[in-house]
Amino acid sequence: MATMQPPVSVIIPTFNRAWCLKEAVDSVLAQDYPAMEIIVVDDGSTDDTPAILKSYGSALRVIRQPNSGVSAARNTGIRAARGRWIALLDSDDIWLPAKLAVQMRYLQARPRLRICQTEEIWIRNDRRVNPAAKHAKAEGMIFEKCLPLCLVSPSAVVIHAGLLKEVGLFDEDLPACEDYDMWLRISCRHPIGLVPEPLTVKRGGHPDQLSRSPALDRYRIRALEKIITSGLLSPAQRQAAVAMLKVKCGIYAGGCRKRGRLQEARRYEDLVAGLG
Repeated sequence: MATMQPPVSVIIPTFNRAWCLKEAVDSVLAQDYPAMEIIVVDDGSTDDTPAILKSYGSALRVIRQPNSGVSAARNTGIRAARGRWIALLDSDDIWLPAKLAVQMRYLQARPRLRICQTEEIWIRNDRRVNPAAKHAKAEGMIFEKCLPLCLVSPSAVVIHAGLLKEVGLFDEDLPACEDYDMWLRISCRHPIGLVPEPLTVKRGGHPDQLSRSPALDRYRIRALEKIITSGLLSPAQRQAAVAMLKVKCGIYAGGCRKRGRLQEARRYEDLVAGLG
């Protein structure tokens, strides 16, 4: 590839995923568009992860840190990155060989765009599945479409480093839905591009997958509260966010009541009441 092409830093956070890490790293090394650097942040793994990473020698920049969660691991990689563009890859996902090349051509053809993602192939328990209609990706100014659930995948995005400096890094206080929080902060001000080719393989169904958490709506509620009080939203965006917050609080409070967690239910019911 030509040396004048924009440099891309690839960041792979990982924790105790020796069973799949090599496939993720190999998929980056096989890219038609070579990365400027591949940064793997080992978030305190206690399995064979260190030995696997050592086997790659100088092909990787490895940063090890005490276990601090996926947001902290991603943020460590972002702070260390030297590329103009940042590409994220979760260690249980993989890229098809053309992923970065197609994405960078897409971005170069749209110089005002500072973030884009690709379509995905979904694998659940080693079988390909079709995403539900509610998971359909959109492009452009998609803030309102991002409110019900996360429509942007970390493993599918390429983001300009300057955009991350503008909106801030991943919220390390959110143990899950940290990506939902990030995409709300970006999509309320910036268009998000979409490469229609499925060039990212998103694998799920394993026990340590964060998106399997039963309390996801609780963290989405926290992210919605944050964006509503941020001062970033237009009146129409704020109205849509408040409406979604009411819906999610109602659903979560109902679940709490069914499980006998009445005090927790009342907290979310009071939050809805306070919104008017």
